[in-house]
Amino acid sequence: MSGLTVFLDGKPVTLAELPLKGGGQAAVFPVVGDDGIVVKLYREPPGPEQERRLTRMLTMSPLAARPTNASQPPELAWPTALARGPRGEFLGYAMRRFGEPQHVQLVGLFTRAQRLKLFPDRADWRFLLGVSWNLAFMTARMHYDDLVIGDFSSSNVVVDGHGFVTFLDCDSIAFTDPVTGELFPCLMHTTDYSSPERQAGGPATRATDDFALAVLVYQLLTAGNHPFGGVPHDSASESTVKDNIAASISYVVRPERVVIPRGTVDPSVLPPDLLGLSRAAFGPGVQDPAARPRAEAWLRALDRERGLVRVCRTRPSHVYGSHLPSCPWCTRAAVTGHDVFNGPVPVPLPPPPQEEEREPWPPALKVALLVLLVVLLVVIAAAGG
Repeated sequence: MSGLTVFLDGKPVTLAELPLKGGGQAAVFPVVGDDGIVVKLYREPPGPEQERRLTRMLTMSPLAARPTNASQPPELAWPTALARGPRGEFLGYAMRRFGEPQHVQLVGLFTRAQRLKLFPDRADWRFLLGVSWNLAFMTARMHYDDLVIGDFSSSNVVVDGHGFVTFLDCDSIAFTDPVTGELFPCLMHTTDYSSPERQAGGPATRATDDFALAVLVYQLLTAGNHPFGGVPHDSASESTVKDNIAASISYVVRPERVVIPRGTVDPSVLPPDLLGLSRAAFGPGVQDPAARPRAEAWLRALDRERGLVRVCRTRPSHVYGSHLPSCPWCTRAAVTGHDVFNGPVPVPLPPPPQEEEREPWPPALKVALLVLLVVLLVVIAAAGG
């Protein structure tokens, strides 16, 4: 069914009646007859500053200078046109469509069921390592172009079947207009990925992006575990991830302070360099932005590990870090009955009974015959004498 008609660069397009997704600030609608674009409409009338932000973004081409593979999608779902009403009022903007099944939200990689459904036979630990690398590269490249992601979360990034990532909701990115010098800050953030200074109302910076990147990489490499999960031992009530971030309580750094959620993957699955970066980010880096590893540091460490991974001899879908002497996923499956990268662990059947090897003459019969032979020989010898 058709819905609202809006104008993109003066051309009327009709939106589907139901949105693809919606949030508190806006909803994203498909365009009837055009599967290549979507239109994001704000729920409340956007002010002139937002219209000016989008107008200036249309004059920019971030990351355009970087050569990419022909099969790689754009790294940013950048605005392509303003969406206006019949009287010319500003309603939102159009952008390229990135949706299922070609693209899935990053959060889809955090559960086994979604990994098996969306990336069958592909989403092993090597794949998650590659997605992490792409995420770190995108962050570093955006910082190089003086862009700050700001609202950086597992819901604002999509992944394709090759592990390439694309950042959505670019209208919240913080940037300085290269022509006018006007600063457009990011006003949005997602609490589970927000550093303490961001939670307290501080501006989005490269350091706040680096904090969110560290959380996302850790989640990817532990198959979805948030590094600030769990309830502190001294907590009077159930603690949230936001509370643990604000209090600098991470089981990755101080496991003795937290009742760790059941089923949590042990941090030791991370290779030493990556575990060291995680502990820096979730330890001193929580309260001190200068102590957080930058995106480039993650990129280098991830790049080194990509060429060193090991493949399990028993289960080829089990890939793990080169620092481990044996497959951690097999060990975990044997202990818990839960295989992070496969379907349900099969219950081993008892081995079939082995047919005993039959000797042509049982040992007791051999002895008896030998005794009989000796007796006969004695009898014969006596008779001959």
